[in-house]
Amino acid sequence: MPTLTAPHAIAGMISRLHDPHYARWASQIRRTGGCRQPIHLRGKVEHWDRATGTLLHRYSTHREPDGVLRVPCKTRRASRCPTCAETYRADTYQLVRAGLVGGKGVPETVSAHPCLFVTLTAPSFGTVHTRREKNGKILLCHARRDAGMCPHGRVMSCTARHGADEPCLGEPLCPDCYDYAGSVLFNALAPELWRRFTEALRRRIAKNAGLTLRELREQVVISFAKVAEYQRRGVVHFHAVIRVDGPKGPITAPPAWATADLLTDAVRHAASAVTVTAPEVPGEPARAFQWGTQLDVRPITLHGDLTDQAVAGYIAKYATKAAECVGTLDRRITSPDDLAALPIREHARRLIAECLRLGALDELTEFRLTAWAHMLGFRGHFSTKSRRYSTTLGKLRAARTEHMRGEAISTGRLPLFDEDTVLVISHWEYAGQGLSIGDALLAAALTGNSVPPLSGEAHG
Repeated sequence: MPTLTAPHAIAGMISRLHDPHYARWASQIRRTGGCRQPIHLRGKVEHWDRATGTLLHRYSTHREPDGVLRVPCKTRRASRCPTCAETYRADTYQLVRAGLVGGKGVPETVSAHPCLFVTLTAPSFGTVHTRREKNGKILLCHARRDAGMCPHGRVMSCTARHGADEPCLGEPLCPDCYDYAGSVLFNALAPELWRRFTEALRRRIAKNAGLTLRELREQVVISFAKVAEYQRRGVVHFHAVIRVDGPKGPITAPPAWATADLLTDAVRHAASAVTVTAPEVPGEPARAFQWGTQLDVRPITLHGDLTDQAVAGYIAKYATKAAECVGTLDRRITSPDDLAALPIREHARRLIAECLRLGALDELTEFRLTAWAHMLGFRGHFSTKSRRYSTTLGKLRAARTEHMRGEAISTGRLPLFDEDTVLVISHWEYAGQGLSIGDALLAAALTGNSVPPLSGEAHG
């Protein structure tokens, strides 16, 4: 890996600083917010008068530094680009909070609707090292006076008080006893388990209210916003906001019988009732997955232990993360990769190896385990919401784009035309992504961001 003092890095910085177009390059970098892997675009935009056919304005990247326009990559992954991920996190925060207290097109009266914060966990696949606290005191990991040996000759006990950042957290006491195949298949089936949970939830509410499902839909709408989080052991669990609205969504109040207690009962029932069966595979035991026993259901309040700000912040934080906490990669595993040589934790290596093994079986082709091995089998969306929960990320991005366009017009960077009389013709092509080592160091200095890991050059 190149170092900060590598001769070619210093040479690249000096070359950029002496470039006659440095000021324009720096302006591009600032407008990306310091994106670590900006997209390079090559092309032009022309504005034509519809009535006369006169060319009113033309922008071309021909005169831009290096002949390209750099725009943010807009990834949600904080491991790849903290700057763009922060924008995604902020948008998710606004989206979730609007569904709790109103705003962004949602009326403030939504704050009076029954609303819960629910955490659905995964079942156990084997004993793992853990850190637990009680009354401010760190407990022993897995202390057992009469702990016996497993079939592989390991004592199934751990008397350590683990620190918060110890690498062994989440790793099994005996890797050979751990159900790696079950862990991978649970991740693959977790989206289906969630879907069945939402259906069972509606059925339970309808039953308790003495209604059919059709009659229920005429009186209430159940809205969701959820995020997936990886536990250190490598399985996902879901944090969800679940809200009851009237028949037209958040703009209408739910009926009086739709209380928080009724919703809580429905959540607890649905979490324990749903099951997903994995396809039968020769040589593998039959597996039927349920949610774990650690179910957390709490009401969301404007003032109290669990506020709207806390819930929105919690969900938004995990919307920018993936499986990095497990010690795996944030990119797909490709055929040239040597699994044994990858810089990952051994626990993650075994989970990935199990994805590759199971992914080669015809019975499990639909789960695409090989393609999602770096995600340990999970291929669902990390952050999702139901249609009527609140606004959308698309609307938030459109509003930001319109705001930036207005600023560009007011500062003279874009001409002001009557859109009804102007024809806009654009042509863009992808020309690469990323920054050279020297450019990355200069970008960090310009934007005040941390220096990124320097693992390679920009590519085109």
